[in-house]
Amino acid sequence: QVQLVESGGGLVQTGGSLRLSCAVSGRTFSTDVMGWFRQAPGKAREFVAAISWSGSNTYYGDSVQGRFTISRDNAKNTVYLQMNSLKPEDTAVYYCARSSSGNLYYTGSYDNWGQGTQVTVSS
Repeated sequence: QVQLVESGGGLVQTGGSLRLSCAVSGRTFSTDVMGWFRQAPGKAREFVAAISWSGSNTYYGDSVQGRFTISRDNAKNTVYLQMNSLKPEDTAVYYCARSSSGNLYYTGSYDNWGQGTQVTVSS
């Protein structure tokens, strides 16, 4: 019922910036939380950031705090992840996800996932 499509990934040098977008189709609710996760080869999926669909609450993983900014545009049904000061360790597939309830830091709390977009940061 809900579909998420990520875009904006690519190759960037260390210290560069990228902005990811997540287009949301289907019904959303004011209590929903939209999150970004990432997964590098051989590693577990890692929480990056989250934002409430209504209100102004945002949440960040320790590894991206101060460098990444999550935002949303409800009129466009789109969630963004602005990534600055990128490092090689940020290289991963980035996924957009929606949670209706539960611990927003945990992957199991999210009901819908996008297909992912690759971000590669070169040294």
